[in-house]
Amino acid sequence: MQISLVLIVIGNDRPGIVESLAGPIAAVGANWEESRMARLAGKFTGLLRVSVDDDRAADLEARLSSLAAGGLTVVVERSQEPSAPLRQALQLELVGNDRPGIVRDVSRVLADQQINIDELQTEVVRAPMSGELLFRASARLNAPPAVILDALRQQLESLAGELMVDLDVDSGDDL
Repeated sequence: MQISLVLIVIGNDRPGIVESLAGPIAAVGANWEESRMARLAGKFTGLLRVSVDDDRAADLEARLSSLAAGGLTVVVERSQEPSAPLRQALQLELVGNDRPGIVRDVSRVLADQQINIDELQTEVVRAPMSGELLFRASARLNAPPAVILDALRQQLESLAGELMVDLDVDSGDDL
C-alpha cells in the first residue's frame, strides 16, 4: 500500500540540496510528486510530498534524517489525507504599501468564512517610480460552497480600504 509523506526541509543554501533529497527518495523506490522550494534569507526551504510503499517509509525517514549531518533539517509527516468535501476554488491578489499586519487581517477574514489557504506567496518589492516598499500576495483559496463570492468581495474590499491596499478575489473558474 502506498502512503504519502510530507517533508519540510530547511538548511543553509548551497548547490546540491535537491540532489541530496532526491537520492534517498529514489533509493527506496519512492516517488517525488509535488514540491515548493525557495531561497529565503540565505536558507534553502522546501515542502514536498512523496509517495512510498508503507513498508519502505521507515527506511526513507531514516535516510532523510541522516541528512542532518550535512546541515539539512528534514521533518517528515505521514499524511492521512481524507477525501475532500465539495469546495470552490478562489484566487486572491493583493498589493499595497508594506506594513505589519496585512497577512493577519486578511487571513482573519478568510478564517471567519471557513476559507482555507491552499497556497500563499508573498514578497516585498520596491515600487518602480517611488522606491517605496510594496507588499504583494497571491493566494489559492478553498472555500465552502456556502460562501457567496460577492459578499466575500465586499468584506475584503472594506478591509482593503482600511489597509490601503488593492485586493481582488476571483472564482477559480475565472482564472
